[in-house]
Amino acid sequence: MINTRLYNNMMLALIGALIVLFPTYLLVKTYSSASSDKLDDTPHFVGRETCIECHLPEYNDWVGSHHDRAMDIANDTTVLANFNNVSIEGNGMTHRAFMKDGKFMVNTDGEDGTMQDYEIKYVFGFTPLQQFLVEFDGGRLQTLPLTWNTLDSVWYHMVDSVYANQNIHHNNWLHWTNQAQNWNSMCADCHSTNLQKNYDHINDTYNTTWSEIDVSCEACHGPSSNHLRWAELPEYARDGFENYGLPIKTSGINNEQYVDNCVRCHSRRSSLSDFDYTTHNIHNHVIPNLPDVPTWHIDGQILDEDYVYASFTQSKMFTKEREVQCNDCHNVHSGKLLFGDDYNALCLQCHTADVYDTPDHHFHKAAGMTGDAVTSYDGITYEVGSGTLCINCHMHGGYYMGVDYRRDHSFRVPRPDLSIKYDVPNACNQCHADKSNQWSENYITKWHGESRTYHFAQAFDDARNGKDEALQRLRGIVDDELYPQNIRGLSIQYMGNYFQDSLKQEVETYLGNLYPGMRLAAVRAIQLTGEEDLNLLYPMLRDDTKAVRTEAARILSTAGLDQIPEKHRKLYNKAINEYEEILIYNADFPIGKFNLANFYYNRERYAEAEQFYIKALQQDEELHFIKLNLAYLYNKNEKNEKAELLFREYLKSEPEDAVAMYSFGLLLSEMKNYDESLSVLVKSHKLQPERPRVAHNIAMMYDFKGDKSNAEIYLKKEIALSDNYNSNGELLRFYLNNKMDKKARNLALKMKSEYPDAAELNQVIEQLK
Repeated sequence: MINTRLYNNMMLALIGALIVLFPTYLLVKTYSSASSDKLDDTPHFVGRETCIECHLPEYNDWVGSHHDRAMDIANDTTVLANFNNVSIEGNGMTHRAFMKDGKFMVNTDGEDGTMQDYEIKYVFGFTPLQQFLVEFDGGRLQTLPLTWNTLDSVWYHMVDSVYANQNIHHNNWLHWTNQAQNWNSMCADCHSTNLQKNYDHINDTYNTTWSEIDVSCEACHGPSSNHLRWAELPEYARDGFENYGLPIKTSGINNEQYVDNCVRCHSRRSSLSDFDYTTHNIHNHVIPNLPDVPTWHIDGQILDEDYVYASFTQSKMFTKEREVQCNDCHNVHSGKLLFGDDYNALCLQCHTADVYDTPDHHFHKAAGMTGDAVTSYDGITYEVGSGTLCINCHMHGGYYMGVDYRRDHSFRVPRPDLSIKYDVPNACNQCHADKSNQWSENYITKWHGESRTYHFAQAFDDARNGKDEALQRLRGIVDDELYPQNIRGLSIQYMGNYFQDSLKQEVETYLGNLYPGMRLAAVRAIQLTGEEDLNLLYPMLRDDTKAVRTEAARILSTAGLDQIPEKHRKLYNKAINEYEEILIYNADFPIGKFNLANFYYNRERYAEAEQFYIKALQQDEELHFIKLNLAYLYNKNEKNEKAELLFREYLKSEPEDAVAMYSFGLLLSEMKNYDESLSVLVKSHKLQPERPRVAHNIAMMYDFKGDKSNAEIYLKKEIALSDNYNSNGELLRFYLNNKMDKKARNLALKMKSEYPDAAELNQVIEQLK
């Protein structure tokens, strides 16, 4: 039987509790809702000082790091170099570093080649080298080649270290006053926080800004105004804030997402825009370069500066099975290694010591044992015991910028056999520089046997050398998810470059790949040869990745707007406008100006195309191929005198370019300079005798000049190169026009036997009877 009195008392208590708690509930909901309403739709940067109160240990790690000292105003505290009126020898000249009125000054060769005084406004980096920036008109900051080696406390000239065998004079693109050494475009994006390049492509000027001069907290975590709001709220009121109010996630993510947070700076790449912190797809901001020659070795090892990303993403540790990421080895706030100089401790976090940290694995003497030091390829002395360090066998590297030793992060097994085949480095011979590759290979065989894992370098090298067996290997690499994504993407591009017909069988599958980099590689591999290629690209215009859809638009633009069906025009126009924005963003580079000019040329905006071809040439006089494009533009616009001058200039620098010479020969013919036209066409044919069209034009020119014998010879050369109905028909027409009836009849009968369905030949044969 229910106790009515107890039941009533319980109900009254429950109702009372609800009456008390309901206003609290409303208050919390209202407070939470109100706080959510305060979220910045576009969060703004608030500066490092706002982080110190809650994140003091991380802040203390960061202070003095490479990120903290990436850039600073030049003053007595930040400048490390000797400016006590010292002379510096470099690039065949004597330069000087000195102080004047409390300012740091250098006397060096300027824009016109004369020695001038320049004030240093900013320092750049601090170890192992420090560089210095000088202000120029148009908002430019230029990087001096006079560089301070902080390891040895000496000055050196960057030209002597990096461009030792080149003549870097004041008009050269690589001279410090020119675009190759421009801070705004080459350096700024990765050395300051919230960098906005603000390049004006019409006036060729900058208004570059930053929130903080160095790489501060928000460079990696994103603008943090919403995070401050989150921190001010009680815990129960934070539901409206995702990821603590920060736009960039650095925890609770997989290693691919984690490494992508670093890729925009720690990679060799092309940029699409200033960094957008709201995007979580790196291919909406940058396109990391694939590890291909000549920037990398054919086996993917570092050659030029690659800034780690393309190497690390090749490694087995980056795979889904291992999921190693940057902070497994580095303190990401200080940039230092986790265990100081105990390098092997990094590896032994995962690799068992009694298996890998033993002589049975590394086959090298331990420290203290008898033996001799070795001097490496780079001049580094390795004492006895150095061979037991994992990094010396699996992370060898090289010097960049003169004194900066950087290690290859692909963590590869030494392969002297690949060095023998493809002339690539291996760790054994980089240390034992006095030994041969075969010596190293003999030891590898002694220790590990003769078996070697297949390496993608073989497929790439075979493809480059025209070997058909490379195709199946490339297909296998693309389809095998155990290979790194960038190697699979590179394999797609190799198929496009060397096996285009075979690529068409698989490319539609590749275009649907989950990874943006793979889809981009597939788009780039497509060559427009027909309507089926256009149809492959139309769906890519709606891809959710900026790099993919704009690349599809770029390729489609070369076909002309009239080739694109109306139903695809809206998406195409949107993507091509995005692509134009990318070109404008990169137009501070001479190649950027060239690409923008090509874009305008394809859009028939010839005045703008001419403007940017000329600007690109002014910026880099050695880009001779731009003269060729400009010559074609002038010819198209009936400015043949200008086109002729450009062809002549181009062919002085590129006298072996048979294709350009052929085009020049046609231009001369158009200008009625027939004698030189014939001479140029014959030169083109001698340089590249396998082109039937050149032989045909030479024949026509001889025919026009009345030299029937040579005309016949070259028409027969055309048939020898391309024996088809059209080429034989040209020779038949020549015989008919010149009353060579017997030759005409014999050729017509021969053609009739080969092309029995060609009814028009019956009439020719009948007339010749």
